Amino acid sequence: MARKGAKSRTRITGLRSKATEARTHVDRLRAANADLKKKLAEALEQQAATSEVLGVISSSPGELSPVFQAMLVNAIRLCQAKFGAMGLSEGSAFRIVAMHNVSPAFAELRRRNPVYRPNPLTALARAAATKQTVQIADVQAEPGYFDPLPGFSRPQIGMLAGARTVLAVPMLKESELVGGIAIYRQEVNPFTEKQIALVQSFAAQAVIAIENTRLLNELRQRTDDLSESLEQQTATSEVLKVISSSPGQLEPVFQLLDTLVESAARLCEADIANVWRPSGPVYKLAASYLATLENKEYLENLSIEPGRGSLVGRTLLEGKIVHIHDIVEDREYALSHATGYRTMLGVPLLREGIPIGVIALVRTKVRPFTEKQIELVNTFADQAVIAIENVRLFDEVQARTRELSASLEQQTATSEVLGVISSSPGELEPVFQTMLENATRICDAKFGSMVLYDGDVFRRVALHDAPEAFAALQERDPVVPRSAHSLYRLADTKQLVHIADMALESPEEPIARFAGGRTLLIVPMLKENELIGAIGIYRQEVRPFTDKQIELVQNFAAQAVIAIENTRLLNELRHVHRQANRAGDELRRPGRDRHREHEAP
Repeated sequence: MARKGAKSRTRITGLRSKATEARTHVDRLRAANADLKKKLAEALEQQAATSEVLGVISSSPGELSPVFQAMLVNAIRLCQAKFGAMGLSEGSAFRIVAMHNVSPAFAELRRRNPVYRPNPLTALARAAATKQTVQIADVQAEPGYFDPLPGFSRPQIGMLAGARTVLAVPMLKESELVGGIAIYRQEVNPFTEKQIALVQSFAAQAVIAIENTRLLNELRQRTDDLSESLEQQTATSEVLKVISSSPGQLEPVFQLLDTLVESAARLCEADIANVWRPSGPVYKLAASYLATLENKEYLENLSIEPGRGSLVGRTLLEGKIVHIHDIVEDREYALSHATGYRTMLGVPLLREGIPIGVIALVRTKVRPFTEKQIELVNTFADQAVIAIENVRLFDEVQARTRELSASLEQQTATSEVLGVISSSPGELEPVFQTMLENATRICDAKFGSMVLYDGDVFRRVALHDAPEAFAALQERDPVVPRSAHSLYRLADTKQLVHIADMALESPEEPIARFAGGRTLLIVPMLKENELIGAIGIYRQEVRPFTDKQIELVQNFAAQAVIAIENTRLLNELRHVHRQANRAGDELRRPGRDRHREHEAP
């Protein structure tokens, strides 16, 4: 029995020992499970915080302020800190970019002055200097931590909030200091390795966010630059298209100036844009865009001379770009119409360094133009000068071509007249007709008439392309009636007669009544100041003849006099020749010869 009892007690003891071991194992499992749950909860919380930060980053691309704030709030919460701040490095100082749960006094201080240079003894200054994480278990136990130092900011965040334990983590990009995160506890309670690692992770994320934002901003800037460049190139292309579409024509130049001021106003964000061009000794408005009707009417009636009292005048005077940031502050500006004008830009149109116009841009608010905008307007100015110069050169070439064509036409006509003279010596009728036809055609007249003067009346000897009624009248009686006052006035004065409108001056004259003549030109044919005749050309519309056309008719009149004189001399020569021939014939007659024989000794 005793043995059985001993065995029974031994078995019970063993069972109890195993039960104890089992309970110990269960406790260990429960502890391990609780630890795993805690770690899992922390991991989930950190993931949630990271997810929140990433959500802020994705929802606000390029905006760092909400990202910094989300990082700091999560770092303080997950690390069970009381408050904190984040700063970006600016040389030896920091600019506060995020604060959380700080005292109102500190918040107000940093809002007034976000940049500060921390005392070298503070955790953030040490982290910046060493580029390592710095933790101070009790800042109040650190000698000189709160003492003021010349040139450094005192650690007001700790002083004003009762900070004890502080953790400072540097934000580094390739060993270069970008900024720092500092979180604080109001009790002495050092942060754990995991908490330190968490803040370091947020610091790394902050650096990545800063870099991504920098790249994004660079991309945006590059995109903006490309868009601006494309817009400028498009505008330039439009201007060049206008220049090339109709080279040398004045109307496309006006279209060019309209396109130019519209593009300049749009691309340079101006409220008003206009172009000024010379009109005699002054400059007048040539194109305008976005001006009010009242302002445009004022500008159209305005004449500007070089001078310092206006933007255009000053630009003309200086011959270079004039940029007035605020005309209210400009004591020299004097034009009264500039009410509401503030910032102004004047760019000269320069040809060989001399202004031939001005592009003027106006803003109604004080906002100076950028270098790119000024450069763009300068490009437009160069293009405008090219177009205007092309028109000027084209007009000169056209004028020279017209002169050469007119000269060639006149020479051809003269040659034709001389050919008629040489082919019909002594015959004046074909010469007169050829002269009259050429004078009428070259001078762009409707019809023409040539008359000879016998000292008393004019007799018509040639008529070209005259209306039927007038031609019939002259055929019945070639003598010009005394009612042709203009022609007989020429007999008295021996000066050319040029009447712009017969309907106003001599409506009763035959040339007006029967031929519808309006503008007439009558040129005298003179030999040693003796009136021989006259050449008249006529238009049926009011359009005076030019000096060159008058000169041409005078040349034909001189040739007619020469032809008449040559014909007279030729006829005299022929008469003398005939008389000589008759005398010779008389001498050679037989009876005359016999008579001479009888008379011989």
